[in-house]
Amino acid sequence: MKEKGMMTRLTHAGENAMAKKIAHSVSVPKVVPIYMSSVFSFDDVESLDAVYAGQADGYIYSRNGNPGTDCVEEVLATAEGCDGALVFASGMAAIITTLLSQVQKGDHILSSPVLYGGVYEFLKYECPRFGIEVTFANFEKEDIASLIRPNTKVLYTETISNPLMEVEDLPKVAKIAHEHGCKLIVDNTFATAAVARPLDMGADIVVYSATKYLGGHSDIVGGAVCANKENIDHIRHYFTLYGGIMGPFDAWLLTRSMRTLEMRMERHSANAMKVAEFFEKHPKIERVYYPGLESSPYKKRTQELFIEGRCGGMLSADIAGGEKGASTFIRECQTVKFVPSLAGVSTTISYPAKTSHRAYTPEEMKAVGISMGQLRFSIGLENIDDVLEEFDNALKKV
Repeated sequence: MKEKGMMTRLTHAGENAMAKKIAHSVSVPKVVPIYMSSVFSFDDVESLDAVYAGQADGYIYSRNGNPGTDCVEEVLATAEGCDGALVFASGMAAIITTLLSQVQKGDHILSSPVLYGGVYEFLKYECPRFGIEVTFANFEKEDIASLIRPNTKVLYTETISNPLMEVEDLPKVAKIAHEHGCKLIVDNTFATAAVARPLDMGADIVVYSATKYLGGHSDIVGGAVCANKENIDHIRHYFTLYGGIMGPFDAWLLTRSMRTLEMRMERHSANAMKVAEFFEKHPKIERVYYPGLESSPYKKRTQELFIEGRCGGMLSADIAGGEKGASTFIRECQTVKFVPSLAGVSTTISYPAKTSHRAYTPEEMKAVGISMGQLRFSIGLENIDDVLEEFDNALKKV
């Protein structure tokens, strides 16, 4: 047989060598490799059939799954103490896919009203387009059991609400949901499993924007869903069908980040408490929203439900002077940047009325307590005295 052409040789050289070496090696990579392959090859049709039927381990197409996404899903499930997890290309992809997997035309969702703005917009404007009814209710102040209908399938809320830092009584809400044959879906983005584990409190499904604390370094966009086997298997069908899977490089980065989740959340929580206490005593701050404060109506609940007194790194504050005061404060900060996201290693500021909650009308913001002077702070991992000094200098200009 004549020698194959250079392009043929270069195209196929090394295809199986590394896999065979690893399979028979007495050593393995210390760090999980990045599996940058969109598709996987088979030697015969029978092997493909066996993987599809679940009779053999293997991968087919990276929209269905990839060794890298499998790895980070195992890490997430371990953190949450559940059977399984799925990782998505964004938090919104994770949340919308999960919700749509649980409802259909004619069904009803009962949701708390203080949510990430994108989710609020989806529930308020998109769900009705598909014949899905949505009711918003304050889970703390209203009799939510009386609002559940025969066609209610899902109760949806956040562990720590964005941006008011309210803490739901999740065991109570879960009990009500289950008494009426509904599932409780909880967004645990602000807390993470290092602060609170909603599945242990009775929630059926936990969703995340993995872009935030799970990723933790402002370098990936992703989402995640965690649940028991029955729920995760059900969601998996829609996850594959809708194609929202996380890319292999982001999955690798998320695996890296999850290794340090607990120690990061300890520092975020400790630093946030110091900032909250500083703000609470400052004359230019009208109100502070942080569940770890002694003055918070949620302090007792956090002690009962949260892990080791941690309350996360997020807090909000009403700046004196309304929109003008908030804008001045943002402008006068030097290293603390104004960004429409959260949960990186450095402290940042967001303006809910101008960014995350733009989907709310002025009337809706007023009804739930989001003011034009309200800023949301993502407290980072810095030496906190440096951050406090910068905040104090900025407040002097307000």
